[in-house]
Amino acid sequence: MQSIKLSAQKRGEFGKKPTKAVRRADRIPAVVYGQGEPVSFSLDVKEVKPLIYTPNAYIVELDIEGRAERAVMREVQFHPVREEILHMDFFRVSDSKPVTIDIPVRITGNSEGVKMGGKLVQNKRKLTVSGMLKDLPDELVVDITTLGIGKTIFVGDMQYDNLRLLNPASTAICAIRVTRAAAAAAAAAANEKK
Repeated sequence: MQSIKLSAQKRGEFGKKPTKAVRRADRIPAVVYGQGEPVSFSLDVKEVKPLIYTPNAYIVELDIEGRAERAVMREVQFHPVREEILHMDFFRVSDSKPVTIDIPVRITGNSEGVKMGGKLVQNKRKLTVSGMLKDLPDELVVDITTLGIGKTIFVGDMQYDNLRLLNPASTAICAIRVTRAAAAAAAAAANEKK
């Protein structure tokens, strides 16, 4: 799995005034927790953008004033109006314990249903998986080559080595929907056979 490095400054003061001062300095208050004591720190807004504004999933390698931490991003809080990042939560990971993370889905193949005039609809862009750090892929590949019109691929249909999918089995990943053109072509084909 891909990783991204972020350098951070440890925070010593808490409360409204110190937090506002951190944000005015173009930094984001953040915390890393799990498997030990929580550590509060701040990150540069520009450094965080490649982590936030991407469909990819990353293992984050934090350098908190010389202290190294490996983590996954758990939550990002945004200002409701200004789209400004208010706070970030990270969860520590280790090689010996399973990691839960959202991994992007990549659709491959040329569907039979699309060739017949259907429309591909992707319902899930990411799936939540649990697995050891060494087994986590950069993306989950879903092959739609044999998918016909009106057919759907569900989470329960997918199997990946050494990974456990945490989304409900009945969650639709993608489907081929009937379009008006495909319905008209099917009706015309049925009329020609008569």
